[in-house]
Amino acid sequence: MSDKKISREERRKSIERQRKNSNKQKKSGAKTWIKRGFLAIAALAVAGFLFGVVLFAVYASSAPELDEELLRDPISPVFLANDGETEIPYFTAQNREYVEYDDIPQVMEDAILATEDNRFYDHSGIDLIRLGGAVVANITGGFGSQGASTITQQVIKNSFLSNEKTLKRKAQEAYLAFKLEQEYSKEEIFEMYFNKILMSGNTYGFGTAAEQFFGKPAAELELHEAALLAGMPQSPNRYNPFKNPQAAEERRDVVLNLMEQHGKIDAAQKEEAWNTPVESTLVPEDQRTTTEESTEYTAFMEMVVDELEALEGGYSLDEGLTIYTTLEPYVQERVNETMESDLFFDDEVESAMTVVDTKTGGISAVGAAREYEGDVRRNFATSKDRVIGSTIKPLVSYGPAIEYLDWSTGQTLVDEEYSYSSGQEIRNVDGQFLGPMTAREALYRSRNIPAVKALAEVGSDNAKDFIQKLGLDLDNVYESTALGADNISSVELAGAFAAFGNNGVFTEPHTIKKIVFRDGSTEEIVAPEPVTAMKDSTAYMVTDMLRDAVDTSIAGATGKEAAISGLDMAGKTGTSNYSEENLQEYGLDASSARDVWFAGYTTDYSISVWSGYPDVRTPIDTASNERLLAQRLFKQVMSQISSPETASFQQPDSVSQEVIEVGTEPLRLASPFTPWSMRSEELFARGTEPSTVSERFVADPDRPSGLRADVSGNTANLSWSHGSDDVSFEVSVNGEVLTTTDDTNYSYDGLEEGVTYTFRVVATQNGRRSDPASTTIEITPPPEEEPEEEPEEEPVEEEPVEEEPAEEEPVEEEPAEEQPAEEQPAEEQPAEEQPAEEQPAEEEPAEEEAVETPDEPVDTPEQPEEPEEADQEGSGSNASSSNENGNGNSNDNENGNNDGNNNGNNSNSEDDEDAS
Repeated sequence: MSDKKISREERRKSIERQRKNSNKQKKSGAKTWIKRGFLAIAALAVAGFLFGVVLFAVYASSAPELDEELLRDPISPVFLANDGETEIPYFTAQNREYVEYDDIPQVMEDAILATEDNRFYDHSGIDLIRLGGAVVANITGGFGSQGASTITQQVIKNSFLSNEKTLKRKAQEAYLAFKLEQEYSKEEIFEMYFNKILMSGNTYGFGTAAEQFFGKPAAELELHEAALLAGMPQSPNRYNPFKNPQAAEERRDVVLNLMEQHGKIDAAQKEEAWNTPVESTLVPEDQRTTTEESTEYTAFMEMVVDELEALEGGYSLDEGLTIYTTLEPYVQERVNETMESDLFFDDEVESAMTVVDTKTGGISAVGAAREYEGDVRRNFATSKDRVIGSTIKPLVSYGPAIEYLDWSTGQTLVDEEYSYSSGQEIRNVDGQFLGPMTAREALYRSRNIPAVKALAEVGSDNAKDFIQKLGLDLDNVYESTALGADNISSVELAGAFAAFGNNGVFTEPHTIKKIVFRDGSTEEIVAPEPVTAMKDSTAYMVTDMLRDAVDTSIAGATGKEAAISGLDMAGKTGTSNYSEENLQEYGLDASSARDVWFAGYTTDYSISVWSGYPDVRTPIDTASNERLLAQRLFKQVMSQISSPETASFQQPDSVSQEVIEVGTEPLRLASPFTPWSMRSEELFARGTEPSTVSERFVADPDRPSGLRADVSGNTANLSWSHGSDDVSFEVSVNGEVLTTTDDTNYSYDGLEEGVTYTFRVVATQNGRRSDPASTTIEITPPPEEEPEEEPEEEPVEEEPVEEEPAEEEPVEEEPAEEQPAEEQPAEEQPAEEQPAEEQPAEEEPAEEEAVETPDEPVDTPEQPEEPEEADQEGSGSNASSSNENGNGNSNDNENGNNDGNNNGNNSNSEDDEDAS
């Protein structure tokens, strides 16, 4: 036992020694690898440094020479129109208030340095501390995520280099900044920056900005004013205090914080400046003058600047850029003329419009307001505080229903009393309910209730998804959104409708196509990419419905005033109404409207127009032609900018066309018997067409003709004819069904003497029955006397009055059946007779009951012009028969044709909107 224990202990110690030796070897190896790693890293660092030095030298050698004129003067950008050649005369460097360094107030210099380059007087053109922070940010956020530019570097960049975020540009910038510091003093460099920086629009330099915004020279600026100006270069247009005082104040307060942080001011000074309203010392509005050299393109160019600032890349207008825009000067001129035309019914009513290229989404022109001048302007085209009314119906109701629910343009909707889920009643502007109608009719008539019902079927999520793909950002979609929504500008509306005219492809409206840098060879395409927002079938079907809205030949179409002869176009009206509370508050009547819209498009252009008053308490009178202003403005512009060769909308292969019967649910194809007033040619996404034909107006089969009964012994051989091969015949005698057969003959056995037999034959087809054809025979018993004694008196014994017609020509009996009043006018007194079908033979009252069949309704008029169908032939001297063949059904059966479907022909309402 002890030997085993010793053995185990020794083994354990041996294993432990091996383990320790192994660990020592591993540690030794790890140290070796660490040393090697450090050596490798050091070697790489040295190599990288050397490579960087070489690369820096290569890049620096290709840097441009310093040019004092470029250093001191701002470089204006060049803007080109959509054709890529026509220069837009807008932004050029205006006459500057050049300020020498000695005249720059200390408070202004402190504000600038605290914001842009606090160590400006300590570095030699490159701030290594700030550069280190930027390197870390770029490692974590990607190259170019944060800059480390000093004021010196900014002067270089804005004078010589492009805005590319490349190693070459940064290397050249650093080299030239260092070189600039060697050739010019700090004060001279600061003076260059102070006078050439872009402040807003075409305002360059802090001195010019001081005069423009505060009406005083830079030397007289107060702390809060200097801080505001110092913060503007980061985003000149956004922080313009005339246009965006709130944003300017927020930026000013950031600068004041930085000034305190860097010891330029104390807390008390900061608080005092903070509490000074931005607008307190701005130039009064009535004393401001426009700073632009040209006002023709002012609104458009402001949108260009806003878009440039919003682009990723940090582009700046003081970098000598060439910007290719989407502006079409001819279109802009037509818009300007229209906004100044006599179409306006008074001097106060306002309007705005946006013209967008249907295919590219490029903004061709903008009408911001009737007069858009001065430093304080309101661009109604980009404003989102107006309600677009029923113009939204194809966007949230009918478009999504076609896209997601496979609705056709003929989908049945019922215009009837209806309420929101809250119980609030929804009304149409005319106070009427038109009953069942197609989605097409509901849209071109702009009926409110069908639109709300359609949105309810689609669902808020689908509706929201649909409009977001069209660039419209609504926080929520409610039931009432079907009748209007705000937070949508005319720019966005024109872009959304353009997608319908572009086969469902949407491109965000934009003003800039590409940017070319100062070197002339480097360019960036910045226009947004087109995206598929909906199926091409949806786009075309909505377009086709909106064609009807501007069709002057359609009763009830709400956009007729915008129609242009010979131009294939589509459009939608929109009116936003006041709430009941607003009507009472403002003292207005029910015909008052806040906003009136029209959006329409062709394959070339999409235009949206708003009209209304700046003060929402002033209404447009919808009971007058004031409601037509937006349509008339649209028409004037679209008619002038559209070419006679404008392409028509083309139906894609994904859409099919069928004639349906209006009001059927689910939709059914029209039958040959559907009245014309109930037929409608509608569109379907291919594969969703109905296959069932409506039977509502299908006629019953024709009645059998020529029914006759030939008696042979105790057998009656029936025969008849019919014009159709796919019918069956039900044969009955005295009300008892004998058989149903496909033949046109039948033999009945078992005739008995002294019994009257009335045979009826009814044609049946697909569950429908014709009127009956009937014939009657009577089997008379043989005479008791011998026939040879008085054979000639046999007719007398059988009431010769009845037999005389039979012995005469059969033609005599045909009118007796069809028109008994003509058979014996003197004896029968036709004025007292019933119709021939009900009482075919008053001569034989005993047969009357057998002939009448009240359970077989006959609701069609007689057709005496077809007497051949009433032929009656008796067989044998012991039988008599009468034929009761009535008229066949008329194929033009329009029973129930009214059924509440007015088809809109009894109402020609205006735009039925009720924005809630």
